[in-house]
Amino acid sequence: MRTVTAVAHRGDPYLRRENTIDSLRSALDRGADAVEIDVRLTRDGVPVLLHDETLKRLWERDRPLTSLTSHEVRELTAGGLPTLADALAATDGSRVMIDLPGGPSPRAVRRIVDAVGQCGARERVYYCAGAQTMLAVRAADSAAEIALTWTSLAPPRPALLDAVRPRWLNYRFGLVDGELTDRVHRDGYLLSVWTPDTRRSMRRLLDMGVDSITTNRIDTLRMVRGG
Repeated sequence: MRTVTAVAHRGDPYLRRENTIDSLRSALDRGADAVEIDVRLTRDGVPVLLHDETLKRLWERDRPLTSLTSHEVRELTAGGLPTLADALAATDGSRVMIDLPGGPSPRAVRRIVDAVGQCGARERVYYCAGAQTMLAVRAADSAAEIALTWTSLAPPRPALLDAVRPRWLNYRFGLVDGELTDRVHRDGYLLSVWTPDTRRSMRRLLDMGVDSITTNRIDTLRMVRGG
């Protein structure tokens, strides 16, 4: 029986602050198969969990992350904003999807990929972002598992797919229909989607045969999926 992977988007953000240890643990406690996190670098090159460019929305500190050292980040968030190493330790044994927002440089991507390896987590981590970032991941780790984020109905060029070698194609859920699902599978890839949060959208995607759903409401997805 086909099982759709239930991925918790930034943890369990309706119950806990997104991209925090509490949020990740809450999602896993409620049955997520994997957690998705956003990773950026501090000024001194430490990978931390943050989607936005600044601390303003989540931490009420209007400071760009790139202007802050990891020590300053700890002080400004009272230790609440975790490092990638913290997150990988807290999710030990579970799958982790790392999103790399903001178009990081190849050097920054390599720093993050190297940190995953140093934590002994290569086998359970996979990466998602656009084409240029995923090319940088592939350059940093020839064996990395990749979910290529694609935002167009036009399929990725064969030359790009050959270079990136993704396992997954990762689409915004509103773009996905039966024809796209069939094409992705026919071409030999798995299909992941983000981020439906209603039962109706989840049921539609399950009926179409997607392989993975990333959602902010992991409890709802597990109920609709049937466990």
